[in-house]
Amino acid sequence: MRLDRRAPVGRVLGELVRHPVEHLLRKWNYKSAITSSVTRGVLFFVANLSSGQAAAIAAMSTEFCFRFVTAGFYGALTQTFRRVDPPRVGTIAAIIVLPAIAHSLEWAVHAWRGTANLGWSIALSLCFTAFSTAFNLFAMRHGALVVGEQDSRSFFDDLRAMPRLVVAFVKA
Repeated sequence: MRLDRRAPVGRVLGELVRHPVEHLLRKWNYKSAITSSVTRGVLFFVANLSSGQAAAIAAMSTEFCFRFVTAGFYGALTQTFRRVDPPRVGTIAAIIVLPAIAHSLEWAVHAWRGTANLGWSIALSLCFTAFSTAFNLFAMRHGALVVGEQDSRSFFDDLRAMPRLVVAFVKA
């Protein structure tokens, strides 16, 4: 079943559980994978620079690889939550569900890898997640950063729309 209209959060969560291939694999969001892995790689680099360049590069590389794989699924999840009605419930659900999954895995990967400033790195990442999830939902509700649907546009069209979307997001 496709979620092409607004729906209560329970129905959206049910659709995710019943049709994970449709909502998470087929709509793996390459736009989220690219933007998240680059941005978070830089955050981890900066957070670990005080431990030396080698530690910063290792943390950045780990985060980039981890996020490139996982952020496409998180983007698909966020894209699905854009259909929740009322929208604020979708935003709250995404801000709770997404970080619970994402940062548990992120912490485990970086703990295994031995990231030097893990606490600071995860704290920065959590703050970024709260902001970026809310912004991504806003952008997706306005047709940007969407993949695999009729209303999806090219990544470059989405990037051109970013200044306008950022201004609208700040105003909202």
